[in-house]
Amino acid sequence: MNLLKNLTLNTLLVLWFATAAIAQHKASSTAFIIPDRRDVSLYQVNTRAFSAGGDLKSVTARLDSIKALGINVIYLMPLYPVGTENSVNSPYCIKDYTSIAKEFGTMDDLKALVNTAHQKNMGVLMDWVANHTAFDHAWTKNKSWYKQDSTGKIISPPGTGWNDVAQLNFDNKAMRMEMIKSMKFWLENANIDGFRCDYSDGPPFDFWKEAVGSLRAAAGKRKLLMLSEGTRADHFKAGFDYNFGFHFFENLKKIYKEGKSVLSIDSLNAADLKGALPGQQYVRYTSNHDVNSSDGTSLELFGGKDGELAAFVVVSCMQSIPMVYNGQEVGTTHRITFPFTTTKIDWNKNLEHTAAYRKIINFRNGNETVRRGQLKSFSDKDVCVFTKELNGKMVLVIANLRNKALHYKLQPALTQRWKDAFSGKKRKLATSVSLAPYQYMILERL
Repeated sequence: MNLLKNLTLNTLLVLWFATAAIAQHKASSTAFIIPDRRDVSLYQVNTRAFSAGGDLKSVTARLDSIKALGINVIYLMPLYPVGTENSVNSPYCIKDYTSIAKEFGTMDDLKALVNTAHQKNMGVLMDWVANHTAFDHAWTKNKSWYKQDSTGKIISPPGTGWNDVAQLNFDNKAMRMEMIKSMKFWLENANIDGFRCDYSDGPPFDFWKEAVGSLRAAAGKRKLLMLSEGTRADHFKAGFDYNFGFHFFENLKKIYKEGKSVLSIDSLNAADLKGALPGQQYVRYTSNHDVNSSDGTSLELFGGKDGELAAFVVVSCMQSIPMVYNGQEVGTTHRITFPFTTTKIDWNKNLEHTAAYRKIINFRNGNETVRRGQLKSFSDKDVCVFTKELNGKMVLVIANLRNKALHYKLQPALTQRWKDAFSGKKRKLATSVSLAPYQYMILERL
């Protein structure tokens, strides 16, 4: 009897451990599944400034808050060890492509972050710096892997002022193969969902075509997301899903700061997607780590909280993948300045501002017409007005981008019956609309 009881207990323990092992395996092999690259809402994590700890565990702890904002993909600024030779402590000065700096944690911490994100159906991209390395990177032993001056000295990227980093030589096949191998390392060992590729205008087209193709082949049935932090149209031909909205940001800044005509946005929309395949888009933003540090916070650049939200409505709903830089959703008033080690984000501020961001992003997430619809502009020089139409459904966006009250004269096509996208309140538009400074509205056709 006791023997039978012990056997039964042992059997139960074996079954329990087997079930736990299967569950753990499933958790560690979870994947992020997104039906279409147009459905991404992106969030940039500057790990150094993100929390008091400045580490990966702190990012994992806030994933629920990021998801509640409406975000389904985060990208992590570089996590790699930083070089010390000629160093200014930039996270973009990479000493080792296949390890994690101690300041951020361990490989297990990254795996836990990725697995937790996947369980919440969120994707994780890593920042990749392909154009250059630190001067004390192990690769510098192979001088032919780097550009050199007439004396054989390894040089920094010409014309950039980035004197802390060494310019790689993309004519060297061995270097290129090792670079791609290093990128695959993170797919295989951390199960990440793709890369945001820093300064992608530096490396040549044929490298990116080879790299993106190799990564997608290595991923198999998994869908990777590849973001080019560049402006070249050939990035789309190389296989990137997204290009970076430098021009859109600069133009939007001039609309706010210099009174540039809002109509200038229309020509940018046409130019940006020239040569893009269906679904390929630009990532647009009102802040990121570079411009926040050098130009100012989104509040500084876009007229305070009301003006910033009006700009973000245009970014989110017009024709792009919207990106939020960590901290802007809580109305952070101070700049997070390079090298991002002295400032930490206070997540308990401006909860009403966070709620406004949440409404805008989640509306986009839940509205296929906004994400996939045909764009038609009705803007004038001060007010950004456009419709998105798909399968008989229409969304109308009106955003006053000026810090003054305005009257916008409606074209006949817009004098229809609508409902407010947030409140559901019905509204009939007449011949004109009175707008408070920086007022925006998003309406759905009844």
